[in-house]
Amino acid sequence: MIDWDVATSTGVKWVRPGPQVSLAEARAVVAELRDLAVAVAEPVQQVTGMFSTEDIGRLAVVDRPGWIRANVDGFRVVLDPLAEHLREHGRAPEPGSVIAAVGSRVTGMQAGLILAYLAGRVLGQYELFLPPDPAAPDGAAPAGRLTLVAPNILMVERELGVDPHDFRRWVCLHEETHRTQFPSVDWLRGYVQQQMTEFLLASDLDPATIVDRLRSAADAVAGAVRGGDGGDSLIEAIQTPRQREILDRLSAVMTLVEGHGDYVMDAVGPQVVPSVAEIRAKFNARRGAAGRVEQAIRRILGIDLKMKQYAQGSAFVQAVVAEAGMATFNRVWTSPQTLPTKEEIAAPTRWLERMGSSGALAAGD
Repeated sequence: MIDWDVATSTGVKWVRPGPQVSLAEARAVVAELRDLAVAVAEPVQQVTGMFSTEDIGRLAVVDRPGWIRANVDGFRVVLDPLAEHLREHGRAPEPGSVIAAVGSRVTGMQAGLILAYLAGRVLGQYELFLPPDPAAPDGAAPAGRLTLVAPNILMVERELGVDPHDFRRWVCLHEETHRTQFPSVDWLRGYVQQQMTEFLLASDLDPATIVDRLRSAADAVAGAVRGGDGGDSLIEAIQTPRQREILDRLSAVMTLVEGHGDYVMDAVGPQVVPSVAEIRAKFNARRGAAGRVEQAIRRILGIDLKMKQYAQGSAFVQAVVAEAGMATFNRVWTSPQTLPTKEEIAAPTRWLERMGSSGALAAGD
């Protein structure tokens, strides 16, 4: 369906260069980010009460093209089941056919342009889905990878005018929280992967329809540049009713995971990040200061949804911890059944009541 080599080459070709820095400065930033990613592990564990004896996974500090290549590898892992599903049901052209070659190159170019846009904005991420490791005895996929995009971190800290060392530590705290969550909760990675696979396999769209909707999304981006409102997000454009049901579950767990990361970023306090209050205020102001075109593109690509996840998830964690403490909050990690639903994230008292932990928060709700 997607020629990932074309996606990679297109993304690398069109991604904007990062901020200008000397080679010595670039090396210093990379070295500091690597050190900070290790140093923040202890405060994250202290705040969250989450520990793991398992391998916490890899660490990569990359530039923008490096982020594109890493994400293409992840997309291959996630989207392979969909391509195989479509072929098994006769809804995809055979590999090697002219139709398959042309269609996959078109979608590859479109995916590459989207990746080029995102590569200039992502500060870091925890990559759950990595290709199998040939060096592993059983060829199994390695644990996740914490990836930090050095030029973007440098760009934003300059734009905000904040202490660069504090800002780098603050970003690392969020991503390190994810690197703590998944190894500490042995079922979480599998659950997320299962929901994503079910989401993809629930598609009843043939490749031609998917390509048409991708083109519609591309047209919406162009319309946004010309002054339109952009329309629905890309993920909304390719959903089926069954996928919406699955997406509610997937969205709930990712809202929790992202919100938990945002909560930890601030909960460590000034003893770890002295200027945390200033950084948070300026960062939030930057999020809300995007122009009309930027806002439309964010909506189309689903970035606005991710921003809402940060805010809603963080509010849920804050409310539960304030009412019942971190130990009670950590019951969310017991099993998939103890995860909050989408409705419970919006109303934390509902989750507390279901867990038998309601109290003053319920009285004041």
